[in-house]
Amino acid sequence: MGITISGRLILASASPRRIELLKLMGLDFDIMPGNIDETFRPGETAQAHVLRLSEEKALSAALRHPDAWVLGADTIVVVSGEILGKPRSPAEATEMLEKLSDRTHEVFTGFCIIRQDRGVRIREVVGSAVIFREITPDEMAWYTGTGEPYDKAGAYAVQGMGSCFIREICGSCTNVMGLPLCEVVDALKRVKAIHFEK
Repeated sequence: MGITISGRLILASASPRRIELLKLMGLDFDIMPGNIDETFRPGETAQAHVLRLSEEKALSAALRHPDAWVLGADTIVVVSGEILGKPRSPAEATEMLEKLSDRTHEVFTGFCIIRQDRGVRIREVVGSAVIFREITPDEMAWYTGTGEPYDKAGAYAVQGMGSCFIREICGSCTNVMGLPLCEVVDALKRVKAIHFEK
């Protein structure tokens, strides 16, 4: 029983959340993060941005390993049209949490699967809506003091202590974590990269 991979699988990301999610599926894979420029291009939408970055990450490993399945992904948080990156200080984290408090925001993850020697390239974007309850100043001070917000887009972790602020998620929960497992597994099955064994 388990999942068989038809060849080598490479995750072109060092994200602990993405690593955790793939391990949850019982997949065997190598980690090769791509060193790419993540600057926004003029006029680029959030969806176009995560799609481009996921493809660039995957391509960076796929060009070096053309006979492997390579998965790249990128996640972004958007509230009222404003893109929230990863906070670098308690002040920045507090500012982001204030913007998310008692509001709905969107999380977009772009993912790309490439296998160069077979000419396979799948690119998809998955969106989820996340509704936060009101976060009080003392809760913000507590949370920013935990250290959890600082490597997370939008300054919170859905799978961590930040989950106590989430009233509702409309769409994929794993997408909010950084990798929409349902869609990724569907895509890997579609190109016969993985097979489920009884």
